[in-house]
Formats: sequence, structure tokens, C-alpha cells
Amino acid sequence: MNSIKDISAKTDASHIESPSTLSVHGLWELTKPRLSMLSVFTASLGYLVHYPLNPDLIVFCALTIGTALAAGGAAALNQWMEKDEDLLMPRTANRPIPAKLVEPEFALVFGVILSSIGLAILWIGTNPWACALTLLTLVVYLLFYTPLKKKSPYATEVGAISGALPPLIGWVAASGEPSTYGWILFGILFTWQLPHFMAIAWNFRQDYQTGGFKLQDLGNPNGFHLARKSLIYTILLTGFVFSPYFIQSSQPQPGVLYFVSACLLSLYILIPATNFLLSNNRDKSARKLFFVTIIYLPLLLAILVIDRFL
Repeated sequence: MNSIKDISAKTDASHIESPSTLSVHGLWELTKPRLSMLSVFTASLGYLVHYPLNPDLIVFCALTIGTALAAGGAAALNQWMEKDEDLLMPRTANRPIPAKLVEPEFALVFGVILSSIGLAILWIGTNPWACALTLLTLVVYLLFYTPLKKKSPYATEVGAISGALPPLIGWVAASGEPSTYGWILFGILFTWQLPHFMAIAWNFRQDYQTGGFKLQDLGNPNGFHLARKSLIYTILLTGFVFSPYFIQSSQPQPGVLYFVSACLLSLYILIPATNFLLSNNRDKSARKLFFVTIIYLPLLLAILVIDRFL
């Protein structure tokens, strides 16, 4: 959930507006729609992996709407909590609160209302497990990850927990409770976020330092430790991707399509992750790794769902 929000922010702060009345555009941007849609996408795929042929449309709609509202509310609350830091960094200075498109007090109320409605929809339309895991996502993201960003580089792993919960939320909405396959989906999302965000952290290291964040600070100014962490988690990601073939589960194992695709996609992400560690031009290799991770995740999850249909 933390990695996409950071890279998708606009970098031009030259057009920051003076204080103004409530802006519909500002409210929309306050929900960080690209980040929120990632949560909806992964939650929906988590549901469809369990029920690829006969989904319950009422439950599925409740899942998508509830997840979207909860994610949008979390994004608004995150921006309210980080409004002072956002003002310091050029790439975040034109977010709705520092750009004076939305008043901080309204952003707080707006975020609480959206999150509450989202949780209520999940409770009524899915099941208590899905609602509880969504609440856990909000708690980890807002009460642990957000304040920890200014204290420790290991906040990244904490944030990755909240970012990895949506596919598990989708799974439990379908199955009624967590199971091994659902935790595999969690593991894939958790480990994917680390190389994805390490690439962001390196390329935006100046901004993070200006904002007082320590996400890029792993004790080595040339980025070696950060790149090493990225490769380690990429290797772990590969393990999670192939793990369905080695576990006992009530769900059928993925087929040939998924296996071949997983092999190709694993090479596709392992190569730039290795280059990020070994390259003399770490800026260029980090940008390459970032774009590879963007392509990798939707392809992998979509193929997993298609494979279940077949």
C-alpha cells in the first residue's frame, strides 16, 4: 500500500494554489486513487482466485466498494498526518492539503467517514474476517507505518504488511476464513513491495531526507544495503510464487500456464533486482527495477486467475 503512493505523486509544486474553498478535485486526490485502486485490484483478485467461476456478485460488490472506501479513507488520513512533511518535499507539496485545496480538519473528518463506511459495508456485505483484516490494515498503516517512517528504515516492512493484506481480505471474503492459499497471496504482495519500494526509496532519497523520513537510510550512502535488501526479498518473492506446488491445500494446484508464466516473470524481476545490486549506475538500475515491478504484479495475479478459469 506505501510504495505506489510515493511514486505516483506529482513532482511539480510550482502551481500550488492559495487557500480556497472545498475542491472536488482535491477530495478525489485526497483518496490517492491510484493507490486505492491497487488495493481494490488485489482484493478482487484474491476473491476471484478462490471463486473464479461462480462468484457471489453481492459479496464481490461489497468487497470492492468497501475496500475502495476504506483505502481512500486511509489515504486521506495519511495525508492529514503527514501534511507538514508533504509541504517540505517538492514531489508532494501539491497534494491537496499543502496545496490548500482541502482544509486539514475536513481531510480528517472525510478520512474517518470514508473508512467507517467502508468497514460497515464489508461487515454487512462480506463477513467479519474481511472486516477485521481491513481494520487491521488501517491500524498498521496509520498507527504504525506512518509514524515509524521518521524513525526507522524498517518501517518499509511494517508498511508492506498493510499493503499485502488486501488479497488476503479478498480471499477470506470468499472462503470465510484465512487459509494457506490466502497467506501465500499475502506473501506474494508483501515480498513484491520491498524491491518495488527500495527502487523508489533510492531514486527519491533526497526528498525523503528533506522530509525527515528514514526509509532510504540503511547505513550505506551508496545504496548497497538497500539494493541487497531488494534482491533478498525478490528471491523470497520467487519462493512464494512457486509455493502452491509444494503445499497441501483444498484448492487445486496452478496449472501449466501459471508455471511457465511464473518462470518467465521470475527471471524478468530477478535480473533487474540483481543489476540494482551490482550496477555502477544505481540510479538507472533502480528506475528499471521500479518499472519492472509495476508490470510484474498485475501480470502475475491476472495469470493466476486465468489459470484457475482454465
